[in-house]
Amino acid sequence: MNKNNIIGLVLIGAILLVFSYLNKPSQEEIVRQNNIRDSIAQVVKEQQAVEAAEKQANAVVADTVATSDISANAALVDKYGVFANNAERENNFITLENDKLIVKISSKGGRVYSVQLKEFTTYSKDPVILFDGDNTVFGFDFFANNRLISTNDLYFDVESDKQSIVVSGQDSTSVSLKLNAGEGRYIEYLYSLKGNGYNLDFNVNLVKMNNIITGNNTMLDLTWQFDSPQQEKGHKNENTYTTIAYRHSDGEVDELSGRSKDASEEITTKLQWIAFKDQFFSSILVADDNLSSAKLTSTALEDGSGYIKRFNAEMGIAYNGSENSSIPFHYYFGPNKFKTLEKQDKAFEELVPLGWGIFGWVNRYVVIPVFNVLGDWVGIGSMGLIILILTILIKLVLFPLTYKSYQSSAKMRVLKPEVEEISKKFPKKEDAMKKQQATMALYKKAGASPMGGCVPLLVQMPIIIAMFRFFPSAFELRQKSFLWADDLSSYDAIITWAHDIPLIGNHLSLFTILMAVALFFSTKLSNTQMSDANAQMPGMKFMMTWGMPVMMIFWFNDYAAGLSYYYFLSNLITIGQTMIFRSSIDEDKLLKKLQENKKKPVKKSKFQARMEEVAKQRMATQKRK
Repeated sequence: MNKNNIIGLVLIGAILLVFSYLNKPSQEEIVRQNNIRDSIAQVVKEQQAVEAAEKQANAVVADTVATSDISANAALVDKYGVFANNAERENNFITLENDKLIVKISSKGGRVYSVQLKEFTTYSKDPVILFDGDNTVFGFDFFANNRLISTNDLYFDVESDKQSIVVSGQDSTSVSLKLNAGEGRYIEYLYSLKGNGYNLDFNVNLVKMNNIITGNNTMLDLTWQFDSPQQEKGHKNENTYTTIAYRHSDGEVDELSGRSKDASEEITTKLQWIAFKDQFFSSILVADDNLSSAKLTSTALEDGSGYIKRFNAEMGIAYNGSENSSIPFHYYFGPNKFKTLEKQDKAFEELVPLGWGIFGWVNRYVVIPVFNVLGDWVGIGSMGLIILILTILIKLVLFPLTYKSYQSSAKMRVLKPEVEEISKKFPKKEDAMKKQQATMALYKKAGASPMGGCVPLLVQMPIIIAMFRFFPSAFELRQKSFLWADDLSSYDAIITWAHDIPLIGNHLSLFTILMAVALFFSTKLSNTQMSDANAQMPGMKFMMTWGMPVMMIFWFNDYAAGLSYYYFLSNLITIGQTMIFRSSIDEDKLLKKLQENKKKPVKKSKFQARMEEVAKQRMATQKRK
């Protein structure tokens, strides 16, 4: 750079300094410019604040919505854990139908929601529905990740694109419902229905649930509950036969009391099945030996509610904790018809109350087979005629015993004057033993026995009681009409009134009245044959002649008309037999024969001979001593 360039740069710098000094703003101008700049900055700041406020408001609204969803999901997750996605959904139904059943299954709980029996109707001609409605409960309870889970409250995935599946004949169908827990873990309810039966197979499959269900669980709790609808004519009579029955692992079948308003039982041993049964139909859950324990409760519901009882079963199901496990069940939904139940080969026929001991044997091996043969021969629709034929057959079988009973009564009657003579010889109370011995000696010599009339009655008692058990539970009588009775399995009211009267109810049954009248005349005829005994016990005579028929009206007024009809026929035939016997037996000839018997040496029985020989030997031994 030369000298001239340097001088030029110095001059330019000097000019700029002079210009800056000359144009420097005053203090007032600096303040004014600062104020303007600050005002502009404030405006910008306020604008930015407004925009920020708007953004924040929008963010709060968005955050509120998001927080609500997050809170709801968090609550479900907190309550149900891995099952949270199954907690809130729309309930869907799928129907399985075969020749006999319509089974409706709910996605909520994966449970059987309702069952209809297609072949039958109620007394009011509505479909027979064993149970129906949201009050139905069927579900497992268990702990999963420290949470109590109830499958009845959760929604299953229905793995079918059909809402209704119908099968018939030998065909079968299956439907799967899964309660998913993510990562390939689930509980599956697999239902299988064949086309021609009352059975619904039901398998519970637990897949990879061993890491979900608490590890120390060796038992799953299963709850089954529903209200049993009224199906028949009389609430009171149906209530008597509506109860919970169950079979122990040793094969014994037991049940709660049907007559009790509330009944319960805790069972700590294994069960094979549990049945919720009413008078003519049952819902049975069969688990073979998977039921480790059970608490059963039956609660009576009010007449007029449309239901009979509320059933509840809390069961313990063995759980092995393996990665994949299966628990097999199956249901029976059907009639309490003895032959149908017997074919199931699970002792279901024990649900039909035939009576215990000899009474049950008479029904099982005599009455039911004869009844079935008559039904095939006459036609199951002619129940009145079948009961008539059955009564005649029973009376024919018992005829020899009945005749001997009448003969025994006749012998006692013709010997009455001699018995009275003995009573005159021993009028004192302290001589009662001597009078008894003398009377028995007279009977023995004459060939009469005061017990002769009792033995035939004892033989008839099992049949009488067996009939009492059979008719109210005979499915064949259900909704079968005869004369004025529209249903032989229920009462046959000819007079009704609005309000119940204690002991009698709100009606009078005609067959019951006819039975009581026939019983009155039958007993009156019988009492004439036992005049000696009646003279000694006049209160018993009144009780048997008048009291018993009146009691029968109160007792049988609500019972099956078929039962009263049977007893009515039985008493009518007894009256006819008594009149025939009376006309056929000549009491003068009978007395003459008894007098001749008294002259003959009394034959000793082998037992008496042995006892006398033992007594002689004992006396001889004592004399030697």
